[in-house]
Amino acid sequence: MNCHLSQIPKVTFQISCSVKLDTSIAVVTVPSRSPDEPLLLAELKPGRPQQYDWKASCETWSVAFSPDGTWFAWSQGHCIVKLIPWPLEEAELSCKASERKNRGIKADVRGGGGAKEKTLECGQIVWGLAFSSWPPCGAKEGDGLPASGRSCLILATGLNDGQIKVWEVQTGRLLFSLSGHLDVVRDLSFAPNGSLILVSASRDKTLRIWDLSRDGKQVQVLSGHTQWVYCCSISPDCSMLCSAAGEKSAFLWSMRSYTLIRKLEGHQSSVVSCDFSPDSALLVTASYDTCVIMWDPYTGEQLRTLRHVPLPPALDYGSDIHASSLRSVCFSPEGLYLATVADDRLLRIWDLELRTPVAFAPMTNGLCCVYFPHGGFIATGTRDGHVQFWSAPKVLSSLKHLCRKALRTFLTTYQVLALPIPKKMKEFLTYRTF
Repeated sequence: MNCHLSQIPKVTFQISCSVKLDTSIAVVTVPSRSPDEPLLLAELKPGRPQQYDWKASCETWSVAFSPDGTWFAWSQGHCIVKLIPWPLEEAELSCKASERKNRGIKADVRGGGGAKEKTLECGQIVWGLAFSSWPPCGAKEGDGLPASGRSCLILATGLNDGQIKVWEVQTGRLLFSLSGHLDVVRDLSFAPNGSLILVSASRDKTLRIWDLSRDGKQVQVLSGHTQWVYCCSISPDCSMLCSAAGEKSAFLWSMRSYTLIRKLEGHQSSVVSCDFSPDSALLVTASYDTCVIMWDPYTGEQLRTLRHVPLPPALDYGSDIHASSLRSVCFSPEGLYLATVADDRLLRIWDLELRTPVAFAPMTNGLCCVYFPHGGFIATGTRDGHVQFWSAPKVLSSLKHLCRKALRTFLTTYQVLALPIPKKMKEFLTYRTF
């Protein structure tokens, strides 16, 4: 049984970003809804850069939280990435909500520790973002990299011209410009183990492996896709890589040998997004066919199919089954929920045990979604260049799920099946049952 810790109260307030491009004030009004529905907590809107045509290139293709949850990155459109310290002012999101329920309050977006917002001028439209930690060793003074003995955060940005630029977050300094791709770098993923291995996915139909600990050396090119590669995701145990292209199958690769393990076939249209569960035991893929498929990546078995169907009339926000193409999918940090964004103008939160959505929120022109690393929030990006922050169920995982998660962190499906334990326990540990 999963216990809900808290629900963020319904509020009406304003968020103001004091940024270089004059980010506009977003007024957030939360209507009366079901207690389980996500609340729109804040919406960030970029100012209008004078040097660009506002109608073009304004999309927020990617949003990301740093692994430690201290920074948020936003591909703001118009070749700009905004780095915002996290959390937002907690006083504006919690206990004082009742005091401002009937009046607007302005809140500066800023984090703890005195960190300030930063603007990265990338020179090209930014499609992909990925954070990683730079370990406190390996760099030499004067080589342009973080000094030896000092750890820091880095952010990789995938650009429209095929370049990848890697920045030091604290200083906004450019560390690397990686060249090799022949078209848009659509997505990026760092190995979660801090090895500074970076995977890039491109419209040139390839994935490339880079080693930043070796001065950004390109160590491998993965070929095989016949369409643009939209998404790449490295498993938390760093053993597997999943890639999604404009094809009906997703590719699963070995991160040890950089060879193809298998093709995951089951979708009826282009696969556009993928994500691993926190214990690496599950993989989800989202497609234009309006379905999310949950896989066992070790066996290639389909475990569940989550279909995006029209809502009941009482909950319908104007959805259209013909416009339910999926755009993005991501796991919650504890691995019990999924968030999806679709063209039917809805953010959905799914309970994997129930196999159905447990919450809906209306959003327009959604492109991407990501959970806050410690849970409780979801960030979404839109075609209008906006970022929205939503409340999400914050749960206390059951003891049996915590045990399963701990075991599956280092045991593959085949190793679980070889254990001398009852069949029902094996089914639970391999997520055949919840």
